[in-house]
Amino acid sequence: MQNKKLAKESLTIMTEMVLPNDTNTLNNLMGGRLLYMMDVVAAVAAQKHSNCLVVTASVDNVSFAEPIPLGSIVTLEAKVTRVFNTSMEVHINVYADDYPNRRQFSTNQAFFTFVTLDHTTKVPCKSPEIEPETDTEKELFAGALRRRQLRLVLAGKMDVKDANELKSIF
Repeated sequence: MQNKKLAKESLTIMTEMVLPNDTNTLNNLMGGRLLYMMDVVAAVAAQKHSNCLVVTASVDNVSFAEPIPLGSIVTLEAKVTRVFNTSMEVHINVYADDYPNRRQFSTNQAFFTFVTLDHTTKVPCKSPEIEPETDTEKELFAGALRRRQLRLVLAGKMDVKDANELKSIF
């Protein structure tokens, strides 16, 4: 296993068209369908990075900025932001192209956490560390520890007094 990999090596882009079966009664993409697509693209990015099996451990807050209408093209971009002991954080950006109205817009972004599993034993295992290059990658990398501690506090797996990265927030 390599010690470090570039964040850009995990970049995964997925494109889907919003079809009638994907929509709600308002002819917009159903939120659950979008979450499914986000989970798939994030899992592929995590597997590309780790070369191992991965399972979704958590999904951060997902806000729906704008509805995505029937017939739109949805593009999802996922990239690993940081690797921890046996888990990693993946950032997902979602964009929609409404071609009839000649409009592209950002609809969502979220952070998903995955646990890496050994192919044979199916027990959690380590992944290569991330080497951020761009300013955005460095910013996401730096904030990942804070987001991780917040997730652990909210899940009851860490006492807030032990969350050193969160002290500046509270």
